[in-house]
Amino acid sequence: MKFLDEAKIFVKSGDGGGGSVSFRREKFIEFGGPDGGDGGKGGDVWIEAASDLNTLIDYRYQGHFKVRTGGHGMGRLRAGANTPDIVLKVPVGTEVLEEDRETLIADLAKLGDRVCVARGGNGGFGNAYFKSATNRSPYHANAGLPGVELWVWLRLKLIADAGIVGLPNAGKSTFLSVVSAAKPKIADYPFTTLHPQLGVVRAAGNSFVLADIPGLIEGASEGAGLGTKFLGHVERCAVLLHLIDCTGDDPVAAYKTVRAELKAYSPILAKKPEIIAFNKIDALPAKDVEKLAAIFKTKTKKEPLLISAAAQKNLEPVIYALYAKVTKNKADARLPDPEGVTTEEWRP
Repeated sequence: MKFLDEAKIFVKSGDGGGGSVSFRREKFIEFGGPDGGDGGKGGDVWIEAASDLNTLIDYRYQGHFKVRTGGHGMGRLRAGANTPDIVLKVPVGTEVLEEDRETLIADLAKLGDRVCVARGGNGGFGNAYFKSATNRSPYHANAGLPGVELWVWLRLKLIADAGIVGLPNAGKSTFLSVVSAAKPKIADYPFTTLHPQLGVVRAAGNSFVLADIPGLIEGASEGAGLGTKFLGHVERCAVLLHLIDCTGDDPVAAYKTVRAELKAYSPILAKKPEIIAFNKIDALPAKDVEKLAAIFKTKTKKEPLLISAAAQKNLEPVIYALYAKVTKNKADARLPDPEGVTTEEWRP
């Protein structure tokens, strides 16, 4: 299935049905009076977070969703039928934004969260509604209220506990394939990962979700390379694993490049807990690796872990360090939520 994390859709709620102008006409019943029924209500448009979905690909091929007009009222006090609502299913973690792509309507971060983006119009009153002591034969009725139509953006941010960041060819995909059952594309050239990959990693009898994010390059926050197209997927992560290729020209410069792009994209993202690891240590002599790590620690005040994803060397300390951060974040964020489901109504 093709991965799609953004989609623009047009939604229109149902118009209300019109009220009826009608008078009772029966033999031997004189002055039967008005008996026009009310119109039915137009359906709403809801967006709901559902299970078993991990992409917005369905909205690539269908981008317009309209609800039918409510039924019109008829004589003999017959009310028009209400039209059913439309519920659009999206993956958990989807944000709903206005057409400007900046104003947030709702963040559907939990299973079952839903938001009404377009409320249907109410039906109009029939002439029976307007009968009074001073107006026994009203000859007018209301038209139904119009529905709401608008364009909205759907933006998926994957629900992952930890995310891997780094320059292209740092070994992120190899690391994910070794510590989980995920099968990302692996090759000896940069930008082999073109969309995020998820894998379930087991640690201490439990598990957490690890996301491999396509590599960043200098200027990514301004659109270079893959730009910030996929950085939103790590905004929900509790911890970042920063992989650095120790066989590169300058590990310190590589680290600072990625950190600068993270900070330029989002100050909140730049403040997330971070675990740094030098990858591909099997490709250099041990003394050279230790020297690079010492220089890195001196210049950045941070000590990297030394691993080799390809050789599966020293991976357990990284896994357990990630798991500890994820566990701590879940404990800090745990709040009482008796309902477990958020239902919102948004009015444009």
